[in-house]
Order: sequence, then C-alpha cells, then structure tokens
Amino acid sequence: MKVLIIEDENRAARKLEQMIKDITPSYEIVAVLESIEDSLAFFEENSKVDLIFSDIQLADGLSFEIYDKIKLECPIIFTTAFDNYAIKAFKNNGVDYLLKPVNAEELQTAINKVEKQKPQTSVEDILKIAASLNLEKQNYKSRFMVKIGDKINSISIDEISLFYSLEKSTFILTNLGRKYIVDYSLEYLESLLDPKLFYRINRKNIVSIKACKNIVSYTNSRLKLQVEHYAGEDIIVSRERVQAFKAWMDA
Repeated sequence: MKVLIIEDENRAARKLEQMIKDITPSYEIVAVLESIEDSLAFFEENSKVDLIFSDIQLADGLSFEIYDKIKLECPIIFTTAFDNYAIKAFKNNGVDYLLKPVNAEELQTAINKVEKQKPQTSVEDILKIAASLNLEKQNYKSRFMVKIGDKINSISIDEISLFYSLEKSTFILTNLGRKYIVDYSLEYLESLLDPKLFYRINRKNIVSIKACKNIVSYTNSRLKLQVEHYAGEDIIVSRERVQAFKAWMDA
C-alpha cells in the first residue's frame, strides 16, 4: 500500500512515519510533504496513492484546500492537535480523526478501519464522533506547574501571554513579565492548549490571543507582534502562516 504523509512539523512527521513502519512494515511511504503547495504539486505528478495521513493546520493554511482542488478516492486519516474540524474531515474521505499526540493503539485502530474497507461513515456516526471530540475541549490545560527556586507555583492559562523556545528550553511569559521554564516542547504544547486562545505563529512562539494587541506589517509580507514585557528576538508571524493567523484572529 502506497502511503502519503502531509505534516508540517518535522518531529511529528518522523514519529508518525516510524509508527506506521512499526505497525505495517509492508506499507510504502512514498513522500512526506509539509504544505498545501507541495501537496498540490505532488498530485500533479502522482495520482496513485492508497492512503493519506494528513495534518489539518499546515503552515500555509488548512489541508482541506488540497482536497477541495484534488478529487481523491483514497481514504484519509487526519492527524491534528485541534478537535474542531471533525465533521469537515469526514466529508473529505476521512476514515478516522486522530488527536495529537497520536499513540500506537489509536493508529493501529485507524489502519484496521482502512484495511477492512469500512463502508462510508454515516451522518449519525459523524455526529457521534464530533460530539465526543467536543467533550474533549474540557481537557485543555488550564494551569501549568512551574518551579521557582525550591517552591512550586501554579500559573493560570489566563496569566500567560507567550510560550517561546530558547536554547533548547521552553519558557512561559506571563502578563506581568515573569518567565518560567516548562517541561514541554512547543509541539506538545499545541495539543494541550485551546486553539481558540493560543496560536503557533512560527517555530519558536505560541502566542495568546489576548497578547495580540500590537501587530505591525513586517518585511516580506510578514507580521510582527509586539508582546508586552517580551525583550527577546522579534516575534514574527512567518509568511506561510499569516493568512491562517489572520483567520484565527478573526474567528
């Protein structure tokens, strides 16, 4: 079976690729693509794919744009940190919808669905799945435990302006300008944070919507955020994420 992976986070793509190889060694992974643009170019030259593992929020927009333009017959297993695209996913040949971080048991179940050639998901099934995913919204983190000297403190999500990566560590910046180290990668934080409240604007920054008060145009069609109390490198919305960032801000 020829398999395509569409995922813009290198670490997540590598992990998923290895998990697929471990579960189904006979599967051939024909390509790992990072963007809508790359995917559309791929399908212009390659029409034969048996299964797609697809993230939803890519650097240059939502992967649904690919499937709106390229009509595919093959099943798609969506993998994403966000749970608010379930119904649309199933309308785009989705056979399963896995929330990140994907675990081996859920992946095995999704692959089993494909191999058994499960009949098209009914509207009733879609609504049941969407309802169950909506319940998981309550599981987004509301607080983070941080260490201050010998003491442990609890920081409410409402107090946080920014998560940022610096010298292989991840930091919290609070509304009052205090910073703390947290034991999470930015990639994993994406699955813990409510996507309505936080957005990853580039490889190094996840910003709170409450902190996005000062946004200015920057070179090469990018945007620059001025987050209060932050004195590090410029916080730049990468060009590929500007459109999606604006949509997030306007939701």
